[in-house]
Amino acid sequence: MDRFILTERRGEVGIITLNRPEILNAWHSPMRQQLVAAFKAFEEDEAVRAIILTGAGDRAFSAGQDLNETRTFDGARGQEWVGEWERLYDAMRSLSKPLIAALNGVAAGSAFQVALLCDFRIAHPGVRMGQPEINSGIASTTGPWMMREMIGLSRTIDLTLSGRLMQSEECQAIGIINRIVPQERVMDEALSLAHELAAKPPVAMRLDKQRFREMTEAGFRDCLEAGARIQREAYASGEPARMMEQFLARRAASKA
Repeated sequence: MDRFILTERRGEVGIITLNRPEILNAWHSPMRQQLVAAFKAFEEDEAVRAIILTGAGDRAFSAGQDLNETRTFDGARGQEWVGEWERLYDAMRSLSKPLIAALNGVAAGSAFQVALLCDFRIAHPGVRMGQPEINSGIASTTGPWMMREMIGLSRTIDLTLSGRLMQSEECQAIGIINRIVPQERVMDEALSLAHELAAKPPVAMRLDKQRFREMTEAGFRDCLEAGARIQREAYASGEPARMMEQFLARRAASKA
């Protein structure tokens, strides 16, 4: 089986690495399934007290959705796709252990959302983050809910409708990057924080994270329900497929 996700242990810290560097760690269904399994395995491992999520290579945490997968979707598959994200986001939200994103490059679209679901985000000056899904004809539902919770409605509208990516300085200024360090120090900084958090009382940590989940559960379920409805309509229209084909054609031409 292809290993789209790599895992390792460093003492009481579990590390998960997104492992498709040749396409900027963009994910498809098998990769999402392996990521869910990795989160569940570390959650069940009592020796692991903190988790780091990062991406292979030095160009991207993840570019988000692999458009080669979604460009073939119809309405029914678009709705099913939302269910796949629900399983991944549920696995992340249900963790009783602190989760740190070690950002080593761009985090776009669904990868931006995954980064926001982490408890902390460590980055370097070259990191860019945002919600460019509209540029590929993909309607946004889970992303706007997460962004509104963290940065307010005005910025959420800006990022969702413009599709622009923010530089790391802007991300830190609005509170979604916790620390910016030189690129070569991102993992060391994430490990230092992970060990610090792993030393905290585990019951208090679990209960604090449980309460954060309870506080946001109603909005989370609402955005998933809306996502199933909206993605069915979007993909049934054919617009996402057309926009993705155009995007992929432009990218191929730029590499020729």
